[in-house]
Amino acid sequence: MVDRAFATDSTVSALVSGWLTELESVRRLATKTLESYQRDLDQFLSFLAGHSGGAVSLDTLRQLRGADIRAFMAVRRGDGIGSRSLARALSALRSFLGHLERKGILSSEALNVIRTPKLPRSLPKALTVPEARATIATTEELEDRPWVAARDTAVLALCYGAGLRISEALAITRSDLEAASLRVTGKGGKVRLVPLLGAVRQAVEHYIELCPFTPEPDAPLFRGVKGGVLSPRLIQMRVAQLRGALSLPPSATPHALRHSFATHLLSRGGDLRAIQELLGHASLSTTQIYTAVDTDRLLDAYRRAHPRG
Repeated sequence: MVDRAFATDSTVSALVSGWLTELESVRRLATKTLESYQRDLDQFLSFLAGHSGGAVSLDTLRQLRGADIRAFMAVRRGDGIGSRSLARALSALRSFLGHLERKGILSSEALNVIRTPKLPRSLPKALTVPEARATIATTEELEDRPWVAARDTAVLALCYGAGLRISEALAITRSDLEAASLRVTGKGGKVRLVPLLGAVRQAVEHYIELCPFTPEPDAPLFRGVKGGVLSPRLIQMRVAQLRGALSLPPSATPHALRHSFATHLLSRGGDLRAIQELLGHASLSTTQIYTAVDTDRLLDAYRRAHPRG
C-alpha cells in the first residue's frame, strides 16, 4: 500500500483517517471494501503529490481540477488498470471529497466534469440444475474423512440451497441455526433471515453430528482439521476437485452455486423481489441481472432446438 505520510501533510492525513473511521463506524463498510477504498485514495494522493510537486495539502485539494483527475486516470490506464477498478477509485475519491464538503472543510467541483468509465456488462455464470445437484452429491466421494466430507457438503449445500456467499456460509454459528429460518450476516454487517430447505438443514446437522470439535454457540460453525475456523480456500479447492471429477466448466466456483440458486429460482417463476431479499442485495437492480441470465438460457435453448436456429 502507498505510504500516505510521504504523499500528504499531517492535516490531510488526519482527514483521511477521519473519513475511513466514518466509513467503518457509520456506513459499516465491509473490511475488504474499506481496504480497497483506502488503497484507491492513497494511490490518487500519491499521484497528486507527484503531479503538483509536493505533499498534498488542503490548498492542493481546493485547487483540484478535472484535468488532474483525468491525468490520474490516464496513468492508471497505462498501468493496465481496467474500467471497474478506475470506477471504484473515482468512487473512493468522490466519497472522500464529499466527506470534506459535509464537514465544511472544502468544496470541489472537479469530479463533476469527470465521466465514470463505462463498465463491461458481466453476467453471472450459473450451473445447470443437474450440474449443481451433482456438485453437492459428489462431494462426499472425494473425501475419506467422513466429518470433512459432511462439512464440505454442508457448506456447498448452503451456497446452492440457500444462496449464501461463501463468506456468509463460513460465518454461520450454532445460534444462527436455532430459529426456523437461518440468520445470515451479509455485506456491511446486514442481517437477513433465509428459510432452509429440509435437505440443506439435514446436511448441516449431519456435519454437526460428525464434527469432532464443538465451537461456542456464537463462534463459526465450520472448522478446519485442526479446529480453527475453516478457510474459504479449502472450499474453493474442493470445488476445483469437483470441476475435474464432473467435467464442469472453469466458471464453476462456490460463488457460481449462489448464482445458480438465483437463476434456478427465477426460471421456476420465483418473484424477483423475494430473490433480492434471499440474496441480501441492497438494490433490486443488482438482482435484475438474473433476468438477463435466464433470457440468455432460453435463447440458447431456442437456437439449439428451433429448426431454423
